[in-house]
Amino acid sequence: MKPTARQGVAAMPLFYRSCWHIARVLFRGFYRWQIEGVENVPMTGAVILAANHVSYMDPPLIGAALLRPIYFLARSTLFSNPLMGWLIRTLHALPVDRDGGAGSGLKAVLDLLKQRDGIILFPEGTRSMDGAIQRARAGIGLTVIKSKAPVVPVRLVGVHETWPRHQKFPKPGPIAILFGKPLDFSALSVEAETCDRIRLKAIYQQVSDEIMNAIATLAPSTKWPNS
Repeated sequence: MKPTARQGVAAMPLFYRSCWHIARVLFRGFYRWQIEGVENVPMTGAVILAANHVSYMDPPLIGAALLRPIYFLARSTLFSNPLMGWLIRTLHALPVDRDGGAGSGLKAVLDLLKQRDGIILFPEGTRSMDGAIQRARAGIGLTVIKSKAPVVPVRLVGVHETWPRHQKFPKPGPIAILFGKPLDFSALSVEAETCDRIRLKAIYQQVSDEIMNAIATLAPSTKWPNS
């Protein structure tokens, strides 16, 4: 039997679930958020949520919109403070050393997906300066091919207008969180098992580019922004 939304929320750890409820109230009131296509995210099992990246608020926005617990990556330096480290770890953050190269967080992500958990990844690698969709790095393609996990594209609309990169604090405004249909890369995964290194590198970038194209094509309904 397919898990229900109530069962998905009930599967969240107590502190995570409490913060999830609070975040949903704040985002609904402060940003008049609109969530579309969340039914495209499987309620159980491994899944990669690939989203455009525009602000520090992106992980909690996506996490609060979902009806299941989710993990995300955070700079390892954020864990050096005991209180902050405990807080974000409890909210399912995984430390990644940006100075350690692209492979520093890959094993943690692959291990997580093997455990049939879900994770938020940002193919662009860094926050957009102007809110525009950037080209994806090849790293997410490598992760997708190695994990064989389904990929759900996610687009955040209006977040750059409420909290651009150069602004210290967010301001009120409408936000839309759009979840697309899962993407299937099974054919490329099969090819990657036997192809040469040059083709393999091209496959990683192809997967990354297709993911970003899927993100870019997501658009809110005609009812957005909310009135």
